Amino acid sequence: MPRDHSTNILAGWERYRVKLVERNEPAAPGGKPRVEITLVRERRTFQCSGCGQETAKVHETVVRCVRDLPILDAETYVWVPRYRVACPTCGPKLESLPWLSPWDRVTKRLAENVVRLCRVLPVKQVAEFYGLDWDTVKHLDVAALAEQLLPVDLSRVTVIAMDEFAVRKGHRYATVVLEPHRKRILWVGNGHSRDAVHPFFELLGDEGCARLEAVVMDMSAAYEEEVRTHCRNAVIVYDLFHVVAKYGREVIDRVRVDEANRVRQDKAARKVIKGARWLLLRNRENVTADDRVRLQELLAVNRRLAAVYLLKDDLKHLWDYTYPGAAMRFFAGWYQRAIRSRIKPLKAFARQLKVRLPGIVAHCTFPLHTSILEGITSAPG
Repeated sequence: MPRDHSTNILAGWERYRVKLVERNEPAAPGGKPRVEITLVRERRTFQCSGCGQETAKVHETVVRCVRDLPILDAETYVWVPRYRVACPTCGPKLESLPWLSPWDRVTKRLAENVVRLCRVLPVKQVAEFYGLDWDTVKHLDVAALAEQLLPVDLSRVTVIAMDEFAVRKGHRYATVVLEPHRKRILWVGNGHSRDAVHPFFELLGDEGCARLEAVVMDMSAAYEEEVRTHCRNAVIVYDLFHVVAKYGREVIDRVRVDEANRVRQDKAARKVIKGARWLLLRNRENVTADDRVRLQELLAVNRRLAAVYLLKDDLKHLWDYTYPGAAMRFFAGWYQRAIRSRIKPLKAFARQLKVRLPGIVAHCTFPLHTSILEGITSAPG
């Protein structure tokens, strides 16, 4: 494609000009064409991203491939030299560009379009539409959300929900804080440690912390310690979803693995038990008719799995109570059955819950949950 023609069509890469444009057809049926654009430097002065001053000195140059808005039916890949300037004030610093944020692999205009589409479509569908990785789209959406949230009025906040979510599918986490009654996101921060969530309580201030009445969360020690340090009047409320999920990991999964190892010599039985993970973890109302038969057969022949499965269902009823005394009596009965089961993972979990019983029974006074946060932050299945 002639350079002058491509330059007339493609614009917006300030300080650069188009050197080469190539279009590659998809290798597989149903794939999208790919346009690759190579840029070269148009000006030999560079703006420091730290102090903003212009300089002609370059510390190093690296060629990066970044994504831009699609051109007609084709995904667009731009090869651009990125300069780290030798700034006399800041030292080595990446050049500031109006169309590409430092370290990003998508242009600002593509990021803006992705974020707008995320307001009306799930992250998974937006990723498929633009041919981007799910993690990339989620990161752009969360970053835009965090930018829009600040500053936020916290003067009337008395109840909050806190939850973590995976930004990089289990490798990188962030924390989101929401006001449940008004379904309003208050704050988003990187990480899920005490240090990571501390800035929110600084933002809330001494008066805001004293005004906080309740915080719903999972059984995260980091969240709980930070709340108790700053908000001594706030009641900790443990969320049903997270408690049951923890039960699944620490009790059902552990017992299932132990039982599979116990029948190691019986390959058929071992295969059935190992393959029953999601069957045991799934809510009873979500089990299909065929799977229900499989589940009943499995529980009929394995007493330990039957015990932990039934006690999981019974545990959920604890959140149905609205009177603390009745909830505590129900838990006492559940706890006795768990201890008498002689199943070590179940007994250990029951003792954990007994220590945290006030946070579970607090649901009677503050019927809060984090399901709204789960809908916002959940990854694709």
